Amino acid sequence: MRLSTQQQSAIRATVAETFGAGAAVWVFGSRVDDSKRGGDIDLLIQTNQVDINALMRAEITLLTQLHKKLGEQKIDILLDYPTRTSRPPIFSIAKHTGILL
Repeated sequence: MRLSTQQQSAIRATVAETFGAGAAVWVFGSRVDDSKRGGDIDLLIQTNQVDINALMRAEITLLTQLHKKLGEQKIDILLDYPTRTSRPPIFSIAKHTGILL
């Protein structure tokens, strides 16, 4: 994986702070392939929260905090929660090909 131990810890901690200790986060996409270079950070976050307004605030807070901790770089987030009405195939792909932090 092309994220340092410090970056992984920062992501895990920030997700827990913003979505709760029960939230899970996977890194997927080019950052899990050691043979590639560059690329954005793709994250799948699975949470038990159901309030859509709280979820959107948490997502904005997460991005803000990660930019502070990791520096300005492109971060893409897929957000999975119990009341989500559709889960495009990328959710399954991210979970199965990604690495759980």
